[in-house]
Amino acid sequence: MKKKALLLCVIILIVSTLSVFAAGQRDVTVKKEGKTVVGVSLPWLGTQNWAEGNDMFKTELAAAGFEPIVQQADNKVPIQQQQIEAMMRSGAEIIVVAPIDGSQLGAILEDAAAAGVKVIAYDRLLENTTGIDCVVQFGSVKIGELQGQALLNGLAEMKGKGPYNVELFGGGPADPNAPNFFKGAMKILQPKIDDGTLVVVSGQTSFTQCATLDWDSSKAMARMDTLLSGFYSNKEIHGVLSPNDSIARNIITACERAGQKIPAISGLDAENESIKWVWEGRQYSTVDKPTSVLVGKTIEIVKLMDAGEKLPAFDSMVHNGKKDVGIYELTPVIVTKANIREVYANDPGRMAILK
Repeated sequence: MKKKALLLCVIILIVSTLSVFAAGQRDVTVKKEGKTVVGVSLPWLGTQNWAEGNDMFKTELAAAGFEPIVQQADNKVPIQQQQIEAMMRSGAEIIVVAPIDGSQLGAILEDAAAAGVKVIAYDRLLENTTGIDCVVQFGSVKIGELQGQALLNGLAEMKGKGPYNVELFGGGPADPNAPNFFKGAMKILQPKIDDGTLVVVSGQTSFTQCATLDWDSSKAMARMDTLLSGFYSNKEIHGVLSPNDSIARNIITACERAGQKIPAISGLDAENESIKWVWEGRQYSTVDKPTSVLVGKTIEIVKLMDAGEKLPAFDSMVHNGKKDVGIYELTPVIVTKANIREVYANDPGRMAILK
């Protein structure tokens, strides 16, 4: 009897172990209704560009004959890791990843690559991992250069001759694009700081000092409030380098609340509200990187990967800490009141805002 009980225990243990092992395996060959499963992992839906991407990927991947799994991770890295893992278990053969933190997904992406899954980095580089096939994004240093030049142009147009009192803001430090935006802007602005045309009254000029954790516009507003009360009680602020539109609008609001005139200010993403503010003269500029173009290029690459065809030549290469990665680099467009009607001449939705 004891031997039978022991044998039964051993059998149960073996079955349990095999069940756990099987549950952990990723079946990348499963297809729903014969369609290739494509996963899309987005960071969150908190700004217009991510919300647009969420909807476009669902609609356009389905229209192209794929089975899409499109999810967002509420800006939480563990959730994004779990979602990518779940996409693999659901049979995703291609996964598009816009990372919350470009350096925190290495292990799971290397597991994906080992299982034969193709990985496309969307809008942001995936760092310190071999589990990446290519990147589709707008040129991040170029965006920063556009922002920096727009700030100089805005200062000249809105404030006359310098010197100008300015402050600098950067994006979220976990986003690999954010330091590049700042780097590009400083290529334009640093010579003007050095020759005294621009005066950063706070003295805060490094990316670390100027970064905005999690791209949180409320944190940017709080920092702006602190800068204004600490350095501008008897000075006018003439301009601000802002890394995106949401932060720009919050900075403008902080300035208005402090009794300051509206500064010349940059932006990014061409959000509808900021398009309206640019047209009204409240925000000097934004940079348009159309979500439709970014999604369209990504789906073009997905189709080629699915068909097993050769990918087109890359526009540039970057070392991500583990390997050289090819980038499909799209061209951003600066938008000011002077060119806004020209930029959106064929966009009825945006033209409707300009009234």
